[in-house]
Amino acid sequence: MRHNQLLALMATGALLAATAACGANSSTDANANTLTWASTGGQFQEDEKKALQEPFTAKTGTKFVNVSPADAAQVKAMVASGNTSWDLANMSWIYAGAYCGELYEKLDDPKLDRSKFPPGTTHDCFVPTYRYANVFSYNADMFKGEAPSKIADFFDVERFPGKRIVHDYPKSGLLEAALVADGVAPDKVYPLDLERALRKLDTIKSSLVFAPSYGAIQQMMVDKQGSMVLTVTARSIVTAQSGANLKAVWDFTTVDIGALVIPKGTANKALAQQALAFTTEPAQATAYAKLTGTAPARTDVDITSIGYSDVQKNFNAFLPDRGTLLEQDKPWWIENTDMVTKRWTSWKVS
Repeated sequence: MRHNQLLALMATGALLAATAACGANSSTDANANTLTWASTGGQFQEDEKKALQEPFTAKTGTKFVNVSPADAAQVKAMVASGNTSWDLANMSWIYAGAYCGELYEKLDDPKLDRSKFPPGTTHDCFVPTYRYANVFSYNADMFKGEAPSKIADFFDVERFPGKRIVHDYPKSGLLEAALVADGVAPDKVYPLDLERALRKLDTIKSSLVFAPSYGAIQQMMVDKQGSMVLTVTARSIVTAQSGANLKAVWDFTTVDIGALVIPKGTANKALAQQALAFTTEPAQATAYAKLTGTAPARTDVDITSIGYSDVQKNFNAFLPDRGTLLEQDKPWWIENTDMVTKRWTSWKVS
């Protein structure tokens, strides 16, 4: 099934992306022992270099060319031009799921053993490289007496006043949180009742602040513009490190995966899959988790053995006794992102 909203998103800037792609060196022209890795830039790409790329270089001699950002529009343009210059890309698995085999390569290396990952986290075109959560936290400076202790408190503006900072993105965990706060059992959240979730969000709509980026979320919380926040593991950690007195609430939490995907048409698919399999091995998964505060994707890595810092532990949903965790349903989101995005956009302005 084609998703119009995803196509529209990927078409934005696609002409410029096509120009860039045509001007870049293709994988065919590159050294056969070099991989081009597209990612988010900043500290996370530096962490990828240190924990994932450098060990693979030491083992195999493979070199990496790093570019950013990993934009789905550029993947579409490269594939359309027949000049795929990226070998690996760190981007949302939704794109790989929606355009598997068309814009992204199917993964067939036997070392990518899908039994090593949690149920519901793999696909023909992706396996997880790490796991993270959409963490509900509050600013402890703003609640000197009674403090939030369950997901329903996010929706109780009378007992717990203040703005709620959320990412302006429907897959941020807010919809699932709304349903559970409205009485839906966590194991009954999917298929997601979107209209019920939005009705629950209507009850606190005037207290919601839709941040355009994770950086904006961080700054708002540091500046005490919000009393509560729902954001990803790594950004929760950085926000706390930046001075916000955040306390996580471990009642109900949605969890998700990060994924490296392989754009369609790379001349280095076999080597890219070897690198991808290598990144998920216990040593590399552990090293990356320790740097970022995220969790290893593989089930055979003991998370309690990772030397997390205290602040990383405070926001890691995968440590013991962290309440109910719900994996965001990959097939449901791949199938319904178009519909949810359209409805989300119209709801915000209604």
